[in-house]
Amino acid sequence: MARPPRAEAALPKAKITRVRIYQPPNLNQLFNQSNMIVTVETDIGITGIGEGGAKDTLDQCAGTLIGKNPFRIEAIWQEMYIAWFYPPGREKQHALGALDLALWDIKGKALGLPLHELLGGAVRNHCECYATGGGGRAAGPQGANQNGRSAPPPARMSLKERAQATIEAGYRAFRMGAGDTRDGAEFNTHERVRQVAKDCKEVREGVGTNGDWCIDFHQRFDYSDAVRACKLIEEYEPYFVEDPVHDQHAAQDIPKLRKMTTVPLTHGEEWGQRYDFNQLVENHDIDYIRATLPNVGGVTEMMKIAALCETHAVGIIPHFTGPIATAALVGCLSTFPGPVIMEYNYGGRAIDHLPQCLDFKNGKALMNDRPGLGVTAEMKMLKMIGEVTEPGRRNAYQRPDGSLTHW
Repeated sequence: MARPPRAEAALPKAKITRVRIYQPPNLNQLFNQSNMIVTVETDIGITGIGEGGAKDTLDQCAGTLIGKNPFRIEAIWQEMYIAWFYPPGREKQHALGALDLALWDIKGKALGLPLHELLGGAVRNHCECYATGGGGRAAGPQGANQNGRSAPPPARMSLKERAQATIEAGYRAFRMGAGDTRDGAEFNTHERVRQVAKDCKEVREGVGTNGDWCIDFHQRFDYSDAVRACKLIEEYEPYFVEDPVHDQHAAQDIPKLRKMTTVPLTHGEEWGQRYDFNQLVENHDIDYIRATLPNVGGVTEMMKIAALCETHAVGIIPHFTGPIATAALVGCLSTFPGPVIMEYNYGGRAIDHLPQCLDFKNGKALMNDRPGLGVTAEMKMLKMIGEVTEPGRRNAYQRPDGSLTHW
């Protein structure tokens, strides 16, 4: 009998012709949450959108894309990664990730499929969230308030009241800082450890016996203070303690801290590629990672990190980022079978230049079936600040087996 033809998705022949860089109306100057926007154009009329990076790093990375087949995402990623002289630092990884998001958007649009379908299909229909600013708002799709009014400003509420309001709004957990103080004030870490213990007791009362809460140490404490603080709050059972020690010492200090406390630990909002943290994951020194998009290098790298986490039973709690990258995170993490909770800070506010982007209701980030990343941008509201139409330097050799090595 004749063998039936192999079923393949009908991807058209295509070539990348241009990359443009845009500044949104509310550019976030905090690089690790960059909301710089990029578009990748093709000769078949499909344009992909991504987010992240800075103009200089985006300009450099974009040259690798010109003239390439946009559907060969892995091949493009590998060449971008090793191109130019220095190994990629976290800044370049951020730009690489923004362009990678746009390539996945193109592929999804070409096939008429949402990101989660391209990645193997979802295992959940929403991602639980905790609110960066304390929550307390029952927000619907794209940040629209469901009851037409906002919660009282957090500054007018006690920690206990904010914690209770956040859980009532549907969020999985209330998030607090480590003895936060007003901007510019002296931060006495020894004194703040005691304040943290008092605050955590109040928050536990607010969320109740069955509620969850978490705390961000934000790398403010040296190792000895981090140990003291973790041990003092164990009885209040935090969902996790975030960034307990300085990032530059994390590889040495977190394994020691793991042996000194029972609180769950998470780290890594400043991490880039998986080589920053693979040993901590493999040794199960952390319970969750904070790695996020586009910081790690885009969807392509995020799914490899997810596989690493699944292998070692480590959950994913990505740091909040720009709205387009957040939409991509929902697509990625909906396919991850391990524990997930997303840091989310868009509840209750619209994003004018992105009329179609985030789907959110009652403390949960929702999946959607829109093609690609599911994002629509109002381009007239963006300021174009860069354009790349010529290939960049090729700094890679191809081995006989097709793999790449350095120039």
